[in-house]
Amino acid sequence: MDLFLVAFGALFSIINPLGTVPVFVGLTQEHSKKERSKIAFWTALDVLIILLLSFFAGQYLLSFFGITLHALKIAGGLIITSSGFALLTGKFREHKGMKRKLVQEDIHTRDAISLTPLAIPMLAGPGTISLLITYNQDYNLNSEITVIICAILIAALSIYFILKSAHFIVKFLGASGINALSRIIGFIVIAIGVQYIISSVEEILSRILN
Repeated sequence: MDLFLVAFGALFSIINPLGTVPVFVGLTQEHSKKERSKIAFWTALDVLIILLLSFFAGQYLLSFFGITLHALKIAGGLIITSSGFALLTGKFREHKGMKRKLVQEDIHTRDAISLTPLAIPMLAGPGTISLLITYNQDYNLNSEITVIICAILIAALSIYFILKSAHFIVKFLGASGINALSRIIGFIVIAIGVQYIISSVEEILSRILN
């Protein structure tokens, strides 16, 4: 249960589906309720597939590129921390590249927006992928792998229900409420990123000293 709470909490915070709510609302203003539910479903499914691939195939990418786990942890920690600062300062969309003119024009000419930009890069970004690759290296027991998979599934379900209810959430919380939640989540994300960097540096120093 402890591993599940840690894994799900980290995934939910870094994915931050609440931060994607305003983007989802803006992109689906002209869609019907049924169409919004369909987009939310396919977005959640795309994220689920990306997360599972990251968890199970990430180690092969590390081996192929010759990247050590410590290097991944530090790089992932930096990415996660920068995402947290973007949430904390209200620049999440800019951080994901959503404010660029060409990106905006491309988005509004797409029929399918579930894979891009919603699943990638808004939800399943580099920080989430690096986190799951790290989990794959740190947790090898079948019971631990099962718990991580359950956390991924619940995270994907939460994405579906939050995006499906996005228009209601915006009406209920308003822009200020969503911004306040994003800043709280941003602080947690920064702490997660810093913790990854600290743990990796501690392991490197202990090996050097020993």
